[in-house]
Amino acid sequence: MQRSGSHITSRLLQMVPVLLVIITINFILVRAAPGDPTLYLIGDAPVSDEYVAELKDRLGLNRSIGEQLIIYLGNTFRGDLGYSYISQEPVASLIISRLPATLLLMGSQYILSIIVGVMLGVVSARKQSGKIDVAVTLFSVVGYALPVFWLGQIFVLVFALKLGWFPSQGMVSLRFDQTLWEKTIDILHHLVLPASTLALANLALITRLTRANMLQVLRLEYIIFARSKGLSERKVLLGHALKNAILPVVTIIGLNVRTLIAGAVLTETVFSWPGLGRLTYDAIYARDYPVLLGIFMMIGIIVVVSNLVTDIAYTRLDPRIRLS
Repeated sequence: MQRSGSHITSRLLQMVPVLLVIITINFILVRAAPGDPTLYLIGDAPVSDEYVAELKDRLGLNRSIGEQLIIYLGNTFRGDLGYSYISQEPVASLIISRLPATLLLMGSQYILSIIVGVMLGVVSARKQSGKIDVAVTLFSVVGYALPVFWLGQIFVLVFALKLGWFPSQGMVSLRFDQTLWEKTIDILHHLVLPASTLALANLALITRLTRANMLQVLRLEYIIFARSKGLSERKVLLGHALKNAILPVVTIIGLNVRTLIAGAVLTETVFSWPGLGRLTYDAIYARDYPVLLGIFMMIGIIVVVSNLVTDIAYTRLDPRIRLS
């Protein structure tokens, strides 16, 4: 337990230089991207060159990139992420206000994809070469190949506009007389389509990995020995085979967080889900540098923490592995 605690502390301390590198690279890339936020702010209004220069001076854009980076790093380590160019709100407040919606979307799709994906993978491996195995394999291949933005639009056209089963956009209905229970149901109703869209590719990946690992494990000698002892097939599959087959899946689940965040940007844009993904799209369109940098830093923190959680979960599932 002490070794585990020291490992976690060490990994948390390692986050500081990692985040420093992430912030620096993102800052340089964002500044090097084409576009000028002052042009978006001014729009089509006829203004003088003096006004444009004054605006750049107020936003700090007239300094060199190196000087801007040093100022930004100093402010960041003091907890000041700056203000949005567009809304003039603190970036930290904007991110905190949008974070719950993204965590709800990411968390719900993770629960859905992990439970269903592992279940389908186990059933497919148990029924190898059967009709169920062929159907599950075809589903996983097609599901992994479908683009998220295309699938989201198809879901909107079919289930929202054509059938009218689910809302096409937003997180809640524009009603003010809802009770807490009614509001919860309303949010879940809005959540179905975006969560299903984001979960499909992850579900397909988990299904394929679980099936492949289960097929390998089911051929091992200890599985044959367990069956020879008269254990039920359910106990062999879930109590013995799945414990070892799930380990690589856990690793992929943790490493796949960054891919899902990228998919969340597209999904939230298609469904107008008010999370970090939608905020990222709006910030890119408006060249809102402080908001973009704050979001990228938050994404970096989420990815680093998810990798740490994956390491801890891996050691808990496999006692043979010890943290060093």
